[in-house]
Amino acid sequence: MIELVPPPATSGKTLMERVEDSLLPLINLVFLLLMFFIVAGQLADTPLPDLPAATRAEGRQPPHADLMISVDKGWHIDGETIAREALPTRLPAPDESTPLKIAAGEDVSMSDLEDLLRLLEDNGYTDVILLTEPTQ
Repeated sequence: MIELVPPPATSGKTLMERVEDSLLPLINLVFLLLMFFIVAGQLADTPLPDLPAATRAEGRQPPHADLMISVDKGWHIDGETIAREALPTRLPAPDESTPLKIAAGEDVSMSDLEDLLRLLEDNGYTDVILLTEPTQ
């Protein structure tokens, strides 16, 4: 009877030696890719752009927010405290091209934000930009 599978080709090497020989091209490839990204990548000599806290310190005006939410769960539009029922009538109409900007204080909890976002979603606001301050 004729053998359909040829006998394994052995070169006199053990299994471990054959595995090591198979890994060598992979190691070479990883090394070459590492060297390529080190040479091709550019390290920027320019500093990072100014952060929002730094721009405010220089006297520049912070970005405009349609709605501000503070720690005491107060919602403010143009400096005036707004009740939950009056919020949809005081905000600009929902617009697909212009998202609503909300500024949140650093101590506002996530549950407060979730309540506000649910209310906004129920009133047709689908795009919202959340403005926050970085901690220092």
